[in-house]
Amino acid sequence: PKGKLAEAIKSQFGSFDKFKEEFNAAGVSLFGSGWVWLAKDASGKLSIEKDSNAGNPLTKGLTPILGFDVWEHSYYLDYQNRRADHLKELWKIIDWDVVGSRY
Repeated sequence: PKGKLAEAIKSQFGSFDKFKEEFNAAGVSLFGSGWVWLAKDASGKLSIEKDSNAGNPLTKGLTPILGFDVWEHSYYLDYQNRRADHLKELWKIIDWDVVGSRY
């Protein structure tokens, strides 16, 4: 990421690598199916949210700006039960310009 989003990530998580580590840990630790999100509140404060099933940050008054699907259908054919490997690979295909425009 670049610009304001990159600055916010660094400010709130310490570094982009620490953010990714925390985001991946949230996705791996989610029991069962669901989503892990980078969301922002009305003031622009970022948070990592994990929601089971069809839950999402909107129900908490937050705006989702990045979401990773951790339902088994999103990774099982390629990664079987290795959800952490799936999450690591997703970072390679993010369009940060789009994510940044949501911030």
